[in-house]
Amino acid sequence: MDKALERGGASRGASTAAPASAAAWAVLLLLALGVMIAFVDRTSISSALADGPFIQHFGMTDIDRGWVNAAFFWSYGLIQIPAGWIVDRYGVKTPYTVCFVLWCLATAVTGLISTMFALILMRFIVGAAEAVVMPASYRWIRNNFKEGQSGTAVGLFAMGNKFGPAIGAPIAAWLITAYDWRVMFIATGAVGLVWLLPWIFLVKNDLPRREDMAAIRRKASSITFASILSSPLVWGTLVVNFCYGYFTFFCMTWMPSYLVEERGLSLEKSGLFTFFSFAGIAIVALIAGWTADKLIARGGDPVFVRKAFVIAGFIGACTVLLGAKAESLNAALFWNVFSLSFLGLATANNLALCRLTLIPAPAVGLVTGVQQVATSLAGGVAASLSGWLLHISGSYDLPMLVIFVFLVIGALTTWLVLRPEWAPKISLAADE
Repeated sequence: MDKALERGGASRGASTAAPASAAAWAVLLLLALGVMIAFVDRTSISSALADGPFIQHFGMTDIDRGWVNAAFFWSYGLIQIPAGWIVDRYGVKTPYTVCFVLWCLATAVTGLISTMFALILMRFIVGAAEAVVMPASYRWIRNNFKEGQSGTAVGLFAMGNKFGPAIGAPIAAWLITAYDWRVMFIATGAVGLVWLLPWIFLVKNDLPRREDMAAIRRKASSITFASILSSPLVWGTLVVNFCYGYFTFFCMTWMPSYLVEERGLSLEKSGLFTFFSFAGIAIVALIAGWTADKLIARGGDPVFVRKAFVIAGFIGACTVLLGAKAESLNAALFWNVFSLSFLGLATANNLALCRLTLIPAPAVGLVTGVQQVATSLAGGVAASLSGWLLHISGSYDLPMLVIFVFLVIGALTTWLVLRPEWAPKISLAADE
C-alpha cells in the first residue's frame, strides 16, 4: 500500500491531478448558491426571534428563544453521520435533491403554524434535511479539485454559507417589517426552490450503477468508523470546528437580538450590520483561501500554510471582546464586524485542512459528517447556552466572554493537535 496514503490525507493523489474544468467550477458555484439558500432558511428564524409580535405570538422567554434557535442544530447534528455515509456510497445529486425540497417546504410551512410544538418540529425537519449539504458538497469538491485549488474552491463555497446569513438577515428583517413573520417564512422557503431547475438539468447524475455498488462500498469502507474515532487528528478537528462554529453560530442566532436589545438598533439596521459581518468573513475567506493556494503552489507545505491562517483567524477574532466592552455604538459596531470578518482567515483554510488536506479521499463524506456533528453541537450550545447566560446575567457580556474562551482553545488545538501523522489510516482493502 502507498505509504503516503497510509499516513493519511496530507499527501493526497489529487495534488497531481489535472486542473478542474470550467464545468467543475460552474457546479461549485451552484453548490455555493445551494448552501447560501440553506443558510438563509436556517437563519431566518433569528430575525423572527428579534421581532416582538413573533415572540408574543408564541409567548417565548429568553430561554425559549434559545431552545427554538437550538432545535435546528440538534437534528442537524444527529443526521450528519448518516448523511456522510449515504453520499460516500450513493453520490451527491440524488440525496441533495430530495433533502433540498424537504427543507424548503418545512421553512415555508413555518409561516402557517401557530404552536410552539409545531415551530420546534419544523426547525427539527429543516435541520435534518440540511444535514446532507456539507458532506455532499465536500465529497464533490474532493473528487473534482486538486490540493493547489482546494483553498480557493472551499473559499468560494464558503462564501455561500457566509452570504446566506449576510443576505438572509436584512431580507428577513425587511419582509417582517414590510409584511410580517408569516410572509417572511413562506417567501424564503418557496423562492429557494427555483435553485432546483439548474441543479436538476445541469449536474450530472452520480448515483452509482448497480454493478458498481460493490466496488464503491469496498472503497468507502477502506477506512473504518473505528479508525476515524481512534484518530487524534479527527478529535482535534472536532474541537477546532466546535470552537469556530460557536462564534459564527452565535452571530447567526443572537446577533440581531444583541444589536436590537443591547445596542438599540432597529430591526432593519441590525440586519444591515449582520450583512456587513458575514459579507466580511465571506470575502476574507475567499482571499485567504486563494492566498494559501498560491503559497502552496510555490512550494509551501500545505499543512503548515493552512494552520498558520487558521491560528491567525482565531486570534484576530478574539477582538470580539473589544466590541462587548466598547462604550460608544460606533466602536461596538466596528469591532463586531471586524472580529467576525477576521475569522475569515480561518474559514476556507480550516475547512480545506480538516476535510480535504488531512483526510484520505475514501472517507471525506463520513469524516465530514463526523466533524459536522461538532459544528452542529456548537450551534446548539451557542444558541441555548447564550440564552441561558443572557437570562442569568441580564447582558451580553458573559456570552461574549465564552466566545473568547473558545476562540483561544481553537487556536491552541490547531497548533498542537492537527498533525498529519495522526490522520485516519486506510486499510489494505483500499488497494485490493
